[in-house]
Amino acid sequence: MRWLALVLLVAVPAGAGTSDTLRTINQRAEAERLARSIADGAPLNQALNRIHFLGQEHVAAVLLGQSFATLPSIERRRDVMQALAELRDPESGPLMLSGVGDPDTAVRLWAATGAGRLRLVAAGPALAGLLVETSPGLRREAARALGLLRQPKYGAVLARAAAAEGDPEVRAVMLVACGQCGDRRQVPALEAYLAQSSESARQAAAQGLVLLGASQGFAYAKARLASSDRYERLAALALFEGVGAKAAAPLVAPLLDDDDRRLAAQAARVLYDGGDRTKLEWLVLQSYQAQGEARLPYEEVLERLRLTDEQRAAILRQKGIVR
Repeated sequence: MRWLALVLLVAVPAGAGTSDTLRTINQRAEAERLARSIADGAPLNQALNRIHFLGQEHVAAVLLGQSFATLPSIERRRDVMQALAELRDPESGPLMLSGVGDPDTAVRLWAATGAGRLRLVAAGPALAGLLVETSPGLRREAARALGLLRQPKYGAVLARAAAAEGDPEVRAVMLVACGQCGDRRQVPALEAYLAQSSESARQAAAQGLVLLGASQGFAYAKARLASSDRYERLAALALFEGVGAKAAAPLVAPLLDDDDRRLAAQAARVLYDGGDRTKLEWLVLQSYQAQGEARLPYEEVLERLRLTDEQRAAILRQKGIVR
């Protein structure tokens, strides 16, 4: 392959350049080897985790995209499309757009996933068409992707699809995605689900309403946060996933002082994800000050946020806790 020859050309002259340059060259070479192994059928998660660790998602995605058209089997095409969806590289966009119409269901599913993660607005019509597919998994991922596009015109499309959906899990994704689209005209449709017997429908509709900034959703969340059941309170906190920190703070910020430290740590993550960067410092400090198992709730969140040791040390130095 042409790119393999390029790897050899840049990796051989080890005496040229600084140590940082050599490290980058070696990281890129390793990412290329990992990309080739994925195309050859190597265990996907292991290879992807290593690529993420190296920070070479773009290098791997470009090479995987180049290999897609010549892959020898449908299994390899599925693996490569899944890898591209996980790598989230913008240059994979054209392949995702074409993949949404692929003859194979699994390839379409991963292409839809990737199109949503890359927020490919051009994929919207094709994704909407997938909402009537026979595969529940494909309908689910198409709905999830449409929500990530944040396009109001798909709110009504998702509301109608949810009303006709027979799979509870898929319907729940559709209701949340409906809220993500930002079309406040769908508030009455979502509000109707709050009275349904299905807990998953109520939860999803409430999250959709919160995403739309509707008072009905916040009232539902407030009532559940007042519960004495920790799992119900965690479920209520989950209603604020994807909501801006400013809108979520009145109900979520008080949870930072909650006796349930897992709830407190997750509240900090929700606010951080919503744009409040100070909550990362809060998590690092809480973990540093906690002892033994008390650190686990904070470490669980910090691991999810992929905080590096260098970033943690920088925060502690900035706060004057360590030198």
